[in-house]
Amino acid sequence: MDTDDVKPGYAQLKLDYSRRQSILKQCEEQNGKLYLSSLLYKQLLLRKEHNNSGSIHGPCITDPSGNFDNAHCLHCKTWESPAEQWISRSNNSWPSSNVTQSIIKHGVLFVPIGVKGSPKEDLEWRISFSVGEKFLINTFTHTQLLCYALLKIILKDVIATFSECKDLLCSYFLKTIVFWISEEVPQSVWKPKYLISCFMRCFSRLVYCVEHSVCPHYFIPENNTFENKIVGRPREVLLENLYMLHCHNWRCILFSDQISKYDLFSCNFPIEAHALYAKEVERILSSLLWYMADITLIYTPSEIINIRMKQTYFCQQSSGPSIKDVCKFYVSKWCQQHAQYVPLICYNKFQYQQYKLCLSTVINNIYHDAASGWLMIASLFYKTKQYSKALYIVSYSLWKCTPEKFCQMMMFSDIHYQLLKLQTFQKKSLICLLKILVVDDIKFKINSTLIPDELQMTEMDTSWTFPSTVYAYILNFLCYYHLNDVRQSQDSLHALQLVIRELYVVRSNKSAAGAYNFLGVALQLLGDTEYARHVFLQSVKLFLSDSHNSAVKRLLLLG
Repeated sequence: MDTDDVKPGYAQLKLDYSRRQSILKQCEEQNGKLYLSSLLYKQLLLRKEHNNSGSIHGPCITDPSGNFDNAHCLHCKTWESPAEQWISRSNNSWPSSNVTQSIIKHGVLFVPIGVKGSPKEDLEWRISFSVGEKFLINTFTHTQLLCYALLKIILKDVIATFSECKDLLCSYFLKTIVFWISEEVPQSVWKPKYLISCFMRCFSRLVYCVEHSVCPHYFIPENNTFENKIVGRPREVLLENLYMLHCHNWRCILFSDQISKYDLFSCNFPIEAHALYAKEVERILSSLLWYMADITLIYTPSEIINIRMKQTYFCQQSSGPSIKDVCKFYVSKWCQQHAQYVPLICYNKFQYQQYKLCLSTVINNIYHDAASGWLMIASLFYKTKQYSKALYIVSYSLWKCTPEKFCQMMMFSDIHYQLLKLQTFQKKSLICLLKILVVDDIKFKINSTLIPDELQMTEMDTSWTFPSTVYAYILNFLCYYHLNDVRQSQDSLHALQLVIRELYVVRSNKSAAGAYNFLGVALQLLGDTEYARHVFLQSVKLFLSDSHNSAVKRLLLLG
């Protein structure tokens, strides 16, 4: 093995002696020495196995039908000097000395492929530790395996769905990251109760590696496995998506359909007591109770009092909350609507008074759900050009807009049932639970003074209802746009695209159409008229209504 003037992790194989012509035919001369050619080796195998009717695919020979890749490797039973440091590197108990000795005893494999673009590419062989890696994976605890599996699920179900990111990452990089983390932290950490922290440690390391375009090979750290792979615009897109996922903490795994849409009842499990409690919450979210909380402005005062009395009684029968909690809930819903009619464009000394009146009213609308009330406060700050304050509130709201939260008319998943199984939540009243765990849509009335001007369409003759997550990202974009922060504006736009793509907390065609409208408005502001037209067309396809979908009129204005 000759590793001089070769990239770490690769080697040239110098022929010392052989009488076999078949071996000599696979060699090339260089500086008076014969080296085994990885290319000639594969060509010979192609002729032997498939009579040249197959093809060479990287280090593999592909059969004529294209169904199988066979990788023929050379086994070296001695440990390689570039990986000597690995034997004594770990200060942790992982891997154990027995496992280390087994890996060393097995040696390594030489895989017939060189460094792409290298002048000696056809004479180079990659040093593979795949058997040693299998030894390491066999030592994994269940928690280590779960972390690795969750990373692979995010890669396949979320990251790979973006065309520019599809081929950037592979499972080998994820496995390498888990190896490094396993070596760095004590084995006592890899327990089920620490699963979230372990997973986030691995995910944060992935983000760090992409940030710096560095992912050291586990056995030969001098070999950067990201070299010439995670670069340019695709790297930026990948990083933006990783940032978006990371900001959701462990909940980023819920972007995966196979996790977030898992159906508890399809498994025929016995229904536990907490499931009955969950059914009560589900019933409330799909019942008239939630609808009746929004009808304040279309009834007379006497009718409202009668409705409120019935609602209060209904709440008491559901879970026995205190009258104070019930009143706070409905006052909050009422304030969200009433604040939208306080005029903000005033003059002289009245302007500040009007602003204070609106602010005090909007502040009282945070007690009916986890996010929409805060977003209404952010809207007030945005309308009064207090963009930094608005961004702070939006960030807080997004922290609450997580996939395990409850929404109106939704189907409960196993995540929701497990959440309500927690004793912390079972001890709370239903009204209190709604305030903590529900993400309501944000609703703007006709002629609302709080809806951003960019989203207002005066021709529309109906109220506005948007998913809170979607509205949060467009408000984020608008704030950064007015602050002339191009990078953050683009990040917010990509985040909105991700929400639309994954249908994250978007439960209907009408909601999805509204999300596309927001995206189209943002694109118009950035000057991308053609893409904006395409987006508005998508909105119209999802929900065609002149009176309820502003995309129809926006398309007409674009011409």
